[in-house]
Amino acid sequence: VKEQEFQELEIQLAEKRIKEFSAKKELKQEAIEQLTVKLDERKKHLDAKKGELDEILKETEKEETLLAKKSKEFQTKIEEHLFQAYQKIRENVKNGMAIVPIERGASGGSYFSIPPQIQMEIASRQKIITDEHSGRILVDAELAKEEKEKMNSIFSSK
Repeated sequence: VKEQEFQELEIQLAEKRIKEFSAKKELKQEAIEQLTVKLDERKKHLDAKKGELDEILKETEKEETLLAKKSKEFQTKIEEHLFQAYQKIRENVKNGMAIVPIERGASGGSYFSIPPQIQMEIASRQKIITDEHSGRILVDAELAKEEKEKMNSIFSSK
């Protein structure tokens, strides 16, 4: 009789465990469903962003080929030693910008202040002046603005 009661208790305990595990299983299933919904949303978002990125890359690729073409054109017009110096500066600086404007009295590359006398020389556009800290070629902000407008008009016309 005791053995039978013991077996019945074991059966009840096993049934209780089965119910607990099935409840846990259902909770996990719900969590999985919620996570798959989130995953699908994220995948859709990722696909949309990839599409946007591809469009941007196509646009910038067109601009890049146009700039490379213009660079080749200008390369033939510039003295060889000046072009080599320009290339060397581009290779040695972090962001590849060899020519930077003066912004608020400081170099656009190193952000060290430029003395007023040198700023006047740069504004006169008589000779090529480099930043003593970064080695970049300095131009006045007005020239940089003019050239940027020219480039924007070239890109908008293409």
